[in-house]
Amino acid sequence: MSGCGCEVELKDAKQKYVLYWLLGINAVMFCVEITVGLYANSTALIADSMDMLADAIVYGIALYAVSRSLKHKANAALISGYFQLTLGLLIIFDIVRRIIGAGEPHSWFMIGFGFIALIANVICLVLIRKHNNGEVHMRASWIFSANDVIANMGVIAAGVLVMLLDSRWPDIVIGSVIAILILRGAYLIITDAKKELSNAELTSENNGCSGSKSKSCS
Repeated sequence: MSGCGCEVELKDAKQKYVLYWLLGINAVMFCVEITVGLYANSTALIADSMDMLADAIVYGIALYAVSRSLKHKANAALISGYFQLTLGLLIIFDIVRRIIGAGEPHSWFMIGFGFIALIANVICLVLIRKHNNGEVHMRASWIFSANDVIANMGVIAAGVLVMLLDSRWPDIVIGSVIAILILRGAYLIITDAKKELSNAELTSENNGCSGSKSKSCS
């Protein structure tokens, strides 16, 4: 039954299933981590929770893009990248605020909830592993999940160092590293999305769609 579009529908259904799970996991973990991070006075946990929020927003936007044109998917990825960029800058602002004046973080909370977040993100990575070379909005989701696993291991390491050194600086350093990872991910996604948009426009022009109001060209 080639040409009936059944393969596309099946792929879209699989994408939606994966994205709903990723959205749910990241939304729940954001609520948990931001609460614990504020209580534990941990820059790394707060940064990681903001990363979870960025991911949840991205997965929601990616759900919007499923079953739509390549141009819609590229625009969705581009918006996701800008959200990621904004949250990365907000984390840097919070890091500066905490350097100027903040209490000591609670190391055991950092280790415990960093480990819980790591498990959650490994599950996300397993769910999306088959889509990491797919369309642009799914590639963006893979980048987020891979960065999250690295960030979670950093939070755990920071908690151990805070406990051993009796210093808040490992927490601040890891929070800064997470911010850099978020900003790097934003750069990669924005670059990838702009490339896809450029390709979509070239394809549209080559197909004679320039200036057309046909739905097939959108």
